[in-house]
Amino acid sequence: MIAPDKDHAALANEFNKDEQRVDWHDETLWWVRQKRDNAVKKLPEWEELREAGSQIKNNVLGNLNYYLQQFETNAKANGVHVHWALDAKEHNEIVLDLLLSKGINKIVKSKSMLTEECNLNDYLLDNGVNVIDSDLGEFIVQLANEHPSHIVLPCIHKKKEEIGELFHQHLGTPSGNSDPIFLTETARQHLRETFLARKAALTGVNFAVAETGEFVVCTNEGNADMGAHLADIHIASMGIEKIIPERKHLGVFLRLLTRSATGQPITTYSSHFKKPRSGASIHIIIVDNGRSKQLGREDFRNSLKCIRCGACMNTCPVYRRSGGHSYHSAIAGPIGSILAPNLDMEKHADLPFASTLCGSCTNVCPVKIDIHDQLYKWRQVIVKNGHAPLAKNAALSVMTKILSSPVLYKVAGKLGRLTMKWVPLVVNNRFNPWYKQRELPEVPKNSFGEWYKKNRNHESKDK
Repeated sequence: MIAPDKDHAALANEFNKDEQRVDWHDETLWWVRQKRDNAVKKLPEWEELREAGSQIKNNVLGNLNYYLQQFETNAKANGVHVHWALDAKEHNEIVLDLLLSKGINKIVKSKSMLTEECNLNDYLLDNGVNVIDSDLGEFIVQLANEHPSHIVLPCIHKKKEEIGELFHQHLGTPSGNSDPIFLTETARQHLRETFLARKAALTGVNFAVAETGEFVVCTNEGNADMGAHLADIHIASMGIEKIIPERKHLGVFLRLLTRSATGQPITTYSSHFKKPRSGASIHIIIVDNGRSKQLGREDFRNSLKCIRCGACMNTCPVYRRSGGHSYHSAIAGPIGSILAPNLDMEKHADLPFASTLCGSCTNVCPVKIDIHDQLYKWRQVIVKNGHAPLAKNAALSVMTKILSSPVLYKVAGKLGRLTMKWVPLVVNNRFNPWYKQRELPEVPKNSFGEWYKKNRNHESKDK
C-alpha cells in the first residue's frame, strides 16, 4: 500500500532506486504516448474534435444541475435505481447496504477510479464482503496489495517476473513462469469462475447520457460486461462530472478517449447500459465527493472535464520517472495533482510542485484542460494557505525581499556569483536537492544589468 506519511519526493526516491525499472517505465509510457501521436495524426479533424469535446464539457459544467436531474428522471423511467452520495463515506455505505439487503457477501468489480478514490475495497473487506477486481491490471495490483499506479495501465510499474511470482503465490502457477500469454490465460480461467459465482457486480461509468438515462462503460477486456450480465445486481459508481447532454455526443468522446489513452481507434467494448434485464436490477450511485467544491473554484473547475484517458501521465517527464505510487493519491500524474488538493489541500500540498510546468500535459489533453496552468495556480493557493514546507516558505520570504529591492537584488547577485566561483560547495552539495542530479553551470563574469549598461554605453559612443 502507499505510505501516507511520505511526500512525492521521498516516494519518488524509493522508485528511483531501481534504475532498470525507471528506464522501462519511462520508455514504455513514452511508447504509449507515441502510439497516441500516430493515432491522432490519422484524423485531420483531431483538433476540431478536441474543441468540440471541450465545449460540450463547458456546457455540462455550466448546467450540471439540469443535466443531472434530467439523467435521474430518464434513468428512473428506464427502471434504474438512482442513489446520491455526498462523499466517499455515503457512497461506500450505499454499496454495502445494497449488498446486505440481498444477502450478498461477494462482489466482482471492474475498473473504477471513483471506487479507488472512495477506498471502497478496504471498506467492503472490513465489513465482511469479499471483492475481486476483474480488470487484469487491477487484479494484479490487488494480489500485490497495492493501489493502481495509472488510470489505464494499473500495473505498469510491475515487471512480468514479479507478476509471475504473484501468480505462483496466489494462483499456484509454476514458479519462474512469467510468459505473458500464460499468465493472462491463467487469470482468465480464474476470473471466469468468479464471474459465474458472483451475484453482484460493480462497474464504473465513463459517460452518462442525460438525454436517454443510459450510461456507457469502456473496456478492452469485456470484464465489465461479464460481471454485469451474469450478476443479479449491477451497481455503477459515477462522479457527477461524467454527464454528457446527448447520445450523439458519444461520437466525439469515444473517438477522443481511446486514441488519447492507448492509440486505439476505439475501445474493444463500449457497452451501453440502459434497462435492467428481467429478474435483475441496476443501481447507479451519483457521487459528489468534493466535485461541487472544485466546480466553485473558477481557476480549477476545468479539471472536471477530465475523461480519465491518462494521456497526461504518459507524456509527463516527472510521472514517467517517479511512478504513480509516488503521488500518494488515487489518481496520479498531472491530472491527479490538480484534483487531489481539492479533496485535502494539506495532505496533497506537495503534488502541484511535482511538475516541470513544461505544458506537455495540456498539449495532449483531449478536452483541453489547462493542466499546467492549474498546477501553477495551485502552488500559489497552497503557499498562501500556509501548506508549503517551512523551508520553502522561508526561502520564498527571503526571495520576496530580495526581488522587491533593486539594491538587495544587485548585492545578492554579486554575492551569489562570488560564492559559486570561490566556494561552490555552499550551494552544490547533497543538502540542496536542486543540484542532486545537476552540474554547477559556469559562473557568469557579470550580471545582465552590468553587461547591458556597459554595451549600451559603447553603442552610444559609436553613434
